[in-house]
Amino acid sequence: MTTDTQAPTLTVDELAARAGVTVRTIRFYSTRGLLPPPVIGPRRVGHYGPDHVARLELIEELQHQGMTLAAIERYLEQLPADLSAQDLAIHRAVVASWAPDSVETLTRSELEQRAGRELTEEHLARLATMDVLTREAVEGAESEDGEETFRCDTGQLRLGVQLLDVPLSLDAILASREVLVEHSRGAAQELARLFHSEVSKGVPPARAGSRAWGRAEQDVKSLSAHMQPLVVQALLTAFQRSLKEELREAFRAER
Repeated sequence: MTTDTQAPTLTVDELAARAGVTVRTIRFYSTRGLLPPPVIGPRRVGHYGPDHVARLELIEELQHQGMTLAAIERYLEQLPADLSAQDLAIHRAVVASWAPDSVETLTRSELEQRAGRELTEEHLARLATMDVLTREAVEGAESEDGEETFRCDTGQLRLGVQLLDVPLSLDAILASREVLVEHSRGAAQELARLFHSEVSKGVPPARAGSRAWGRAEQDVKSLSAHMQPLVVQALLTAFQRSLKEELREAFRAER
């Protein structure tokens, strides 16, 4: 079911190009129930909308985290059925904070295809300021067709494109990003210390050699992998509630 206000207009080929996956992958996800069915239009052609794009990006992000399809199915089942594309994008952005950098080299046309819109020079400058992309400035960086190429953080591209239309100054957007990065790093450091401390309790001092600590490090990674879905959900819920409360208090104080 399409919950976004924009009508579904993408064919399966266009959806695949937008998300950077194959049509076969989309059909496979659909058979597993990971993607909602398309809206059937004239001539029995299926059309997809922004919620399909957002859900597909979330699925891909969860896969990048190493989650199995069964785990992804459980994760998606816990989400409300009426989430909008913006809601799904928030979930994906939180999940992406656990992911390693996903930088790709894209031509101008590939970049616009991924973004789902034409990008002006001003848009490119704003995306560059947000560290979403950088222009290639090395010899031979152009594509075979002579197109300019960009080094793009594809994990942040969708969010960056959405911020292009937000009625905030670029300074405010950058300041917001710094706040989020600073506090998320602090939370990550505290969780890492907590996980490490918990696992280290099981390593007796007499056995605290390189092999024992190597095993402990593997245990930490395993624990982190299992905790990721729970931590992501907790962070998202806590942040949404806290932000609503803070905004409510700020406007109440003004009145």
